[in-house]
Amino acid sequence: MSQVSNSFDPTFDPSYCPATIVEALKRNAVYEQYGYTFLDNALKPTRYSYKQLWAASEARARLLMARGYQRGERVAMVLASPEDFTVTFYACLIAGLVPVPMFPPLSFGKLDSWADSAVGIMQVAGASLLLTDKQLSNVLWQVMPKVKTLRDLLTVDKLDDVAPSTASLPVITANDLAFLQFTSGSTSAPKGVMVTQASLMANCFAISSEGMSLRPGQDVGVSWLPLYHDMGLIGFVITPLIAAVDIVFIPTMAFVKRPNVWMQVMHDYKATLSFGPNFAYALAGKRASQKEIATWDLSRVRMLGCGAEPINAQVMAEFVEALAPCGLPSGAIMPAYGMAEATLAMSFRKPLTELKVLNVDADAFRAEGAVTAPKDDAVVLSFVSCGKAFAQHALGIIDTDGVLLGEGREGEIVFRGPSVTAGYYKNPDATASCFRDGWLRTGDLGFLQDGEVYITGRCKDLIILNGRNHHPQTIEWVVAELDGVRRGNVVAFSRPGRASEELVVVCEVKTDAADVVERVTRAVADQLSLKVSEVVTLRAGQLPKTSSGKLQRRKTREMFLSGELATQGDRTLGSSGEKLTVARHVARGIIGRVSHSLFGNRTPSAPAATEMRDGALSAK
Repeated sequence: MSQVSNSFDPTFDPSYCPATIVEALKRNAVYEQYGYTFLDNALKPTRYSYKQLWAASEARARLLMARGYQRGERVAMVLASPEDFTVTFYACLIAGLVPVPMFPPLSFGKLDSWADSAVGIMQVAGASLLLTDKQLSNVLWQVMPKVKTLRDLLTVDKLDDVAPSTASLPVITANDLAFLQFTSGSTSAPKGVMVTQASLMANCFAISSEGMSLRPGQDVGVSWLPLYHDMGLIGFVITPLIAAVDIVFIPTMAFVKRPNVWMQVMHDYKATLSFGPNFAYALAGKRASQKEIATWDLSRVRMLGCGAEPINAQVMAEFVEALAPCGLPSGAIMPAYGMAEATLAMSFRKPLTELKVLNVDADAFRAEGAVTAPKDDAVVLSFVSCGKAFAQHALGIIDTDGVLLGEGREGEIVFRGPSVTAGYYKNPDATASCFRDGWLRTGDLGFLQDGEVYITGRCKDLIILNGRNHHPQTIEWVVAELDGVRRGNVVAFSRPGRASEELVVVCEVKTDAADVVERVTRAVADQLSLKVSEVVTLRAGQLPKTSSGKLQRRKTREMFLSGELATQGDRTLGSSGEKLTVARHVARGIIGRVSHSLFGNRTPSAPAATEMRDGALSAK
């Protein structure tokens, strides 16, 4: 195990906010005691001090400049390695290029939909260059003819085939576009959030100083979060840079395959902070063995952030209880709220404060959105506080007419402040609908109580049955607790019925599950007094999810209504069908590469295209 620094540098000023990421990188280039540690799948470390990070990033920036890429051009990045991703991302910023982080293919079974999504993102971004690694390039060459703005596809190991540029580095300003963060929702048209240097620095500084209260030389962070997602990139690559603290990166797939590696690395590196969504805590608490718990020391932990979806208080309590023997503080869980359009975070609870759960009368809340104390025999709904808005920022609640509501009333959450991004790239209509009158309309439902925000759901996911509002996660959490149901893999929505909307529950089940349909129907009726009209059971990996692991309720509903549910391939690996899918995409990649070498990104004639296809397939 490689040891990270735990000494304090009295010359570092944590109260200063750099104007740009490049300024922060340059400032930190004097520090050899702080930096990033990248673990491989075997947990073998590769260490970059901040001094080494600047040197590696600047060198790669000069290689990009040497290839003629100009300030402001967009660079699509499909890089599975956190080390390659981080150095390349910073290199683009130093060179004045605009990185477009993209998720790599998460499984072979869904390469078709992944390729379509990748093409859509690059077309919207108008990417000039696609950067990837050698392994993924075999599949990615197929997108070249479909994205007319692309001039080349390069693998990071080939960047140094040219001499580095000796030209002066561009001057980066606070008003410059830093990168495009494409939202991971279920809509067909991708939307690229324009994250400026100014909004990025404002949000990262608020997170580091108010949210996490980062301490240079004392805090050590651990993250398995994918870096193409805003929580992983902004929360654990860029924000720690602002405070010059140490961060240890676990490969995302290492966590997916073995969730207990998360707390193992927290123990190994004496970490004080980390972050993850609901499902990660459910997995980590469940998979930790008694032998591991007996050896782990988590007493130094002061913050385990939770966000990205409504927070299940029961899951958090079970996690804390399971790991209490490791010395995990009872107040370690820190709920937070945010979204890409706000750069990342909008509110945090204070570190090392107990989880704040508010119980409300279910009938009054469903009927009127009113937050009232429950009666003795009333059905109760529980919501978790995500804290207050950062200084110089504000959270509000509006009704369907856009009128601000007072505390204790549910409505759409709105947000304003210097962290709000510049809108969607080349999409003025979407920007106008989301950013109004100085407020960002989040599309999330919630309420304020004592100045703290409570998230209750998504506006478009709301289920209305017999005139009453029901949040899908309330139903999903009940079903997820049943034996045979895969926890965190349940979706509830409504469908049109003869007289009114009807409730549908879709869940992934374990192979030995029996009588699940009956038990789901009974549990929802007993606990929520709701009738389930249909229960759909799926195999593991068949529920649609975003690249960051969030359930896609709207897409699940659309697929259910069209009869396509469970026909798009699993998220698991190894079937013969997947091998055929991979072979088909590699063949397309060969065609794309040959086409690019012969014609650039001009479309070849039909006879030439047929000849290339036949040759590529023969080669296979």
